[in-house]
Amino acid sequence: LCCVSPAVSPAVSLAVSPTVSPAVPPRHMDSVLDILDALESPARGGSPGAAAALGRALGVCSAPGCRAVLGEPPGPPERPPALTPGQWQLLTELLRHDPAAPALGAVLAPDGSTVALGPLLAGIEAGLRSAGLGRPLPTLDPPADPLLAVTITEALGTSFLLAHGGGHNATALGPGGCWDDVENPQNYTLRGPPSPVPDPVAIGAMDGAVLGARLARGPLPVAELLRGYYGTRNGSGAGRPPSSYRRRSFGALAGQGRLEKEVAAVLELLRTLPPTSKLLRDVGTQEVAAVAHRAAREFSERYVECPAIVPRCLWGARPYRGTPALLQPPLGSVFLHHTLEPSQPCLTFGACARAMRDMQRFHQDTRGWDDIGYSFVVGSDGYLYEGRGWRWVGAHTKGYNTQGFGVGIVGDFTATLPDPDTLALVRDELLPCAVRFGHIRPDFTLRGHRQLGHTHCPGNALFQEIQSWPGFQGTPVARGLGVGGPVGLVGRGLGSSCD
Repeated sequence: LCCVSPAVSPAVSLAVSPTVSPAVPPRHMDSVLDILDALESPARGGSPGAAAALGRALGVCSAPGCRAVLGEPPGPPERPPALTPGQWQLLTELLRHDPAAPALGAVLAPDGSTVALGPLLAGIEAGLRSAGLGRPLPTLDPPADPLLAVTITEALGTSFLLAHGGGHNATALGPGGCWDDVENPQNYTLRGPPSPVPDPVAIGAMDGAVLGARLARGPLPVAELLRGYYGTRNGSGAGRPPSSYRRRSFGALAGQGRLEKEVAAVLELLRTLPPTSKLLRDVGTQEVAAVAHRAAREFSERYVECPAIVPRCLWGARPYRGTPALLQPPLGSVFLHHTLEPSQPCLTFGACARAMRDMQRFHQDTRGWDDIGYSFVVGSDGYLYEGRGWRWVGAHTKGYNTQGFGVGIVGDFTATLPDPDTLALVRDELLPCAVRFGHIRPDFTLRGHRQLGHTHCPGNALFQEIQSWPGFQGTPVARGLGVGGPVGLVGRGLGSSCD
């Protein structure tokens, strides 16, 4: 779910099984919250650390560095009486460590992200123990941050170390993937060959670090913590959940400089532990520093500095009709739109996904287009939504569709602006990252739709705003359609996707 195009390669299916018992809950965070409620219930003899301890017994903390921090796992557990057989089956499937398929332990969160439970629960346990619940965390020698070690730095360091040995182009991060059914998620499929740190592991690690740091300041029930962070009810809540700010929160906790330092530190720790000591036997200090630098830089670019992009398969897109035409990046332009309908910004994954489906249905069935017209759509939930994407010619700005990407922001911004976070998502994250990864040229021009056609799009308020943005080119607007121009001259049939 990032600004880098997904690899064009055969999908890797991570289906749990051909058939799933109806008694097994869906692989959604809501199911995990129900399990945590049962495990933490005082009436059933539960405690805040029960889920984390159970997770380790099932194999969550199997890497050498994690075991050095949290200790050796206890013996195989039996099903707690508080859990139904279906809940126990789901939990054991999610937490059983499988290095060949790390995304098997993932669930769909209400914000639309896919979260691996292993690093999430490891971070939660580290946070609880920092707060005084359970055995204190050890002082590592060589020194390394225990919370970051069990969530992200060990996984990141070993992944990039292996990639470093396999050549400069070896994959160390990603890919993302899709669920078979967002309402009843059971099977997750990666959109390319898996690395040791696919997107769900990266997201679970960031969440584990952020929530572990919160718990270290004072313990509280884990179910309560997660419910407040992710929201509930499969994304049907009324407002944007805190989890949609994970990139900002993780960046504040571990910016690129600190992340680089901690990856190097954990690699030096792994040099002292079996079996990773063999992996690092012929790796010098300078090589460790180079691996840590690359790991921190690429992770920060992909998961902290650049926005997450919700793929078509996750918002429920229909198939493209016909044969799409390829773009030839880097392109020279970005055209900004507002959707006009829906007129209100969408604040949750559920609302934004519905808006995407409605727009695609209108563009295909009413306008007769092959697909939704925009290249990307921006929700006020903190995410970009893939329309035609980076590769295919869109239908957003008549006469210019092959020359640039069309970016629509959900809402009517004639009189009001999107919230500051949504504006920053486009101005400070999407545009610089599109340049960085070669989708648009460094000297690209940004224009509002009205500058190139008979339309009020992207709305007077938003058009005034973007005139101060980098890359804006103040070309003449269509006659009579400048700020404050007459209403009613809209371009419904002009091969463009907003008013």
